[in-house]
Amino acid sequence: MLLPTVSPTPGAAVRRTRKSPLSTLLARLAALVGLVVLGALCPSAAQAADEPGTQATGLHISDGRLVEGNGNDFVMRGVNHAHTWYPNELGSLADIKAQGANTVRVVLADGHRWTANTASDVANVIAQCKANRLICVLEVHDTTGYGEDSAAGTLDQAADYWIGLKDVLAGQENYIVINIGNEPWGNTDPAGWTAPTIAAIQKLRNAGFEHTIMVDAPNWGQDWQQVMRTNAQSVYAADATGNLIFSIHMYSVFDTAAEITDYLNAFVSAKLPIVIGEFGGPADQWGDPDEDTMMATAEQLDIGYLAWSWSGNTDPILDLVLNFDPAQMTSWGQRIFNGANGIAQTAEEATVFGGGSGDTQAPTAPGTPTASAVTATSAHLSWTASTDNVGIAGYDVVRVGAGTETKVAASTANSVTVTGLTANTAYSFAVYARDAAGNRSARSATVSVTTAGTPAGSCSVGYRVVGEWQGGFQGEIAIHNTGTSAISGWKLAFTFANGQTVSTMWGGTAAQSGGAVTVTPASYTNTIPAGGSVTVGFIGSKGATNTAPTAFTLNGAACVNG
Repeated sequence: MLLPTVSPTPGAAVRRTRKSPLSTLLARLAALVGLVVLGALCPSAAQAADEPGTQATGLHISDGRLVEGNGNDFVMRGVNHAHTWYPNELGSLADIKAQGANTVRVVLADGHRWTANTASDVANVIAQCKANRLICVLEVHDTTGYGEDSAAGTLDQAADYWIGLKDVLAGQENYIVINIGNEPWGNTDPAGWTAPTIAAIQKLRNAGFEHTIMVDAPNWGQDWQQVMRTNAQSVYAADATGNLIFSIHMYSVFDTAAEITDYLNAFVSAKLPIVIGEFGGPADQWGDPDEDTMMATAEQLDIGYLAWSWSGNTDPILDLVLNFDPAQMTSWGQRIFNGANGIAQTAEEATVFGGGSGDTQAPTAPGTPTASAVTATSAHLSWTASTDNVGIAGYDVVRVGAGTETKVAASTANSVTVTGLTANTAYSFAVYARDAAGNRSARSATVSVTTAGTPAGSCSVGYRVVGEWQGGFQGEIAIHNTGTSAISGWKLAFTFANGQTVSTMWGGTAAQSGGAVTVTPASYTNTIPAGGSVTVGFIGSKGATNTAPTAFTLNGAACVNG
């Protein structure tokens, strides 16, 4: 089961829930079941998720997306701030804005577990968000882990708290989102999440709230048993206004690219609004979240993300800055604010604050990109800068092929390194420029790039069976780089001869067709240094015979067996 960390005393922020090795296996099995029961989120469900007739003012949902009152698409790019435990650190909102954020998710309390934030305090929070030109997501934290944590409050109690603040919240629909309750269900009977969530939504609507409402998933926010994913359509349909957005929290449950992209694409395909309301990146004893894929996928799908958290965690591993001091930015903070697909590159201020007003002229098209420093998994692109009547805010790099294009990188300069490519593969890239008002240029001409391969004879693979039982076994694969340069973004291929199948894997992600198996790396095994090695393990099923594979290739090149 997922193990929550120790709950904080007042004045100490909550560390996010991670998963144990056992829960990793359970989560993977649950994900497989989720693919079977996904009928609620198949593309045919999109019609049922279309907009109900009543439309709220201010921020609202349109065609499965969060938009402003003027219809402008709004994509959250921001962080969480632990206000209720650090009420004297509200000045952090200006520091958060200075790093480029357009949204802040503010921790509040309804009085069940921590001292309730008063109406005057909440009014001040909203005023400070507006003064710093930040959209404000307000959340009640007392509900965290209900059903498993005996100290947690209910969604019904949280709804009553919001109703008590109605005079403060009314008229702020352009500026705030109401997140009813944080992680409002633990791992005990998470199916119980659905009915109370619907009831809390309807209680707020019956009280006259027109705001966009956000709801968090069960399983301590991570939905590893697929309850929110399976029931999202019915929950969305229960809101007569249609102004509802789902929030998934991504920590160690989401440690592979496949888990992240599968979950987010399911909602987007069904036109069900979703945001990554919290996420982490640093590894700990429960695993290593794949924050790179989270951020890249959010940017590709144009959905919001809110990193946990600005400062004040009991364990500072998830502090973006130490001691609420922006001059003490951590490596986690650098990743979120200044890294690829980070806030500095991708955030656009809400137009309600005046961003983009009066500027309708698009930038000129960028020059044709040129490629350099091409490796097996990356390529550096540069291009002649665009011009604009006001100024260029950034560039978006897209992969072009078969009549479609996919965003793969963003940059504020006229060059970027595209990563995550596959060896021995041909690509075509082009560039768009955008200005601060959101105007986008015509697309540049394309450049063709073919990635390098792994030289033959530069790898060896050791395969062994760790243990066997009737119908199953545990295997281990050690991949050795015998070459003189590091190997990144690898793909290992081999074939089982006796009908064996891989059911779960750690250290990599397996895909199988018949006896043919391919393995791609986890974030922590992505690079194999020269002379070094990485190891992946797996659980598999077997019949009476369990012959070891005899041939392996790495990025298409044969490896020595042994």
